[in-house]
Amino acid sequence: MNGTIVGRARLGRRTKDLVKRLGPDDVAIVDHADLDRVSAQELVESGVRAVVNVSHSSTGRYPNPGPLELVRAGVRLVDAPGAPLFDEISDGEVVQLDGSVLRRNGSVLAEGTMLDAPALEQALAEHQARVAHALEAFAENTLLHLREEAGTLAAGIELPPLRTRLRDRHALVVARGPGYKSDLRMVRPYVREFRPVLVAVDGGADALRDVGLRADLIVGDFDSVSDDALRGKAELVVHAYPGGRAPGAERLRRLGLAFHTVSAPGISEDLALQLAHEKGARLIVAVGTHFNLVEFLERDRDGMASTFVTRLKVGESLVDAKGVSRLVSRRVGVWPLAVFGTTGIVAIVVAVLASPALRNVLEPIGRAIGNGLGLP
Repeated sequence: MNGTIVGRARLGRRTKDLVKRLGPDDVAIVDHADLDRVSAQELVESGVRAVVNVSHSSTGRYPNPGPLELVRAGVRLVDAPGAPLFDEISDGEVVQLDGSVLRRNGSVLAEGTMLDAPALEQALAEHQARVAHALEAFAENTLLHLREEAGTLAAGIELPPLRTRLRDRHALVVARGPGYKSDLRMVRPYVREFRPVLVAVDGGADALRDVGLRADLIVGDFDSVSDDALRGKAELVVHAYPGGRAPGAERLRRLGLAFHTVSAPGISEDLALQLAHEKGARLIVAVGTHFNLVEFLERDRDGMASTFVTRLKVGESLVDAKGVSRLVSRRVGVWPLAVFGTTGIVAIVVAVLASPALRNVLEPIGRAIGNGLGLP
């Protein structure tokens, strides 16, 4: 790990885009605070031997296993926070990484810290011990957003008529989240047996293509899905944010593609789950979606009120792909999978209930949500 690595510098501030053009002869230059597991896995799969990060790969904000996964796979990871590499290096230039020192033509460009497995393991254990603080901060922020958005979230979202029929069918919702590639491989027997509607969240459409499947619906702001996937005859739903901003609409217009626009708070993953639920899907199987605290914190958002309410709304029909794979492989009926759907809800509820402040405001918020859902 302390030897010299010579390669062409490939620069990208969006790691998920950079990995598409990386190879074994490259040195990846990234700007990615809290390098998440999905990005780490994709960097490993690209074959790249070295990554230089001009941000902290793990800030300590939450227990982040991404950097450790990268290093354990044999990739050299050097943190050089603040180094002006994006200004000083051109994409494709040959650079040399001697230990933790990056050079070009013998001149030092940056000297950082090479992260090794023992140090990352120790830091991860320390962060795990402090997870209660992250839990309370998550709960407080979610509560704040619930106060602000309870009415909108509870009232539901206005959905357009779709040509894709979901009523009384299974829906497989595929997001580009932790473990999505292995989950997709595991769930293939389920797809063959039940032929669910395939709902992709942005780059989930390309994930489906990689395993020989084609999305029926693609939902998102379309910042991480290929043109080829968009042209694959799927029905397209652009996620517009409160206020009407719809960043994906202009791209689809340029491509000459028809689309629907839906305004909704939260993330596109939430919209996809709500769409499947509101359109009458009998069972929703989630691939690569966020089910636990660390996965939510990886999204680096101040609050996850929409995700909290979405999981409450669709919880009775939502299950994780891992549960489907385990039971279908044993030829067990699918409806017992509903038990697995409680996993995500419990994780969020525990996070929210961890905050003492909730005791004073949870009851009125609960009434607002109940009224919006038409509950007595």
